[in-house]
Amino acid sequence: MSPQLKLIALDADDLAVISAHVQDARVQAADVIWRQSEKRLVVGMSRLDWEQTLEGEAEPRRLVAALRFDRVLACKSRNIDLGAPDEVLDLVGIEFHPQDGRDEEPGGCALLLFAKGAIRLDVECLECELTDLGSDELGTGPEIEGEG
Repeated sequence: MSPQLKLIALDADDLAVISAHVQDARVQAADVIWRQSEKRLVVGMSRLDWEQTLEGEAEPRRLVAALRFDRVLACKSRNIDLGAPDEVLDLVGIEFHPQDGRDEEPGGCALLLFAKGAIRLDVECLECELTDLGSDELGTGPEIEGEG
């Protein structure tokens, strides 16, 4: 069994690593939690354990994980109904675009790209963390409580 991951991204290269680990993750709309007063977005997900897959195990395994972005100034979605709590979203990947295209600037936007939409986060600077919370035995996805 692969060890549980805890990854932190502070730049676009770090975020690319996290993006690879969350590719094909399942997210329920109810598990996308925007805490505007805390400048934080938390996304609960059921992600594929890519390390286990690369080790050649035949049965893909899913892990419950939390993805957190801090220092978020604004959160906008396109073609995603966060008011439909049972909607299942398929995460394709995450991108970071520096403010005005200048890599020396810490701010910019992070895009969470889903099969049928996107969430855009305008950030002061990139601060993202992916943490595994355990095995998703049923493959159904996480149950994360919090305010919406």
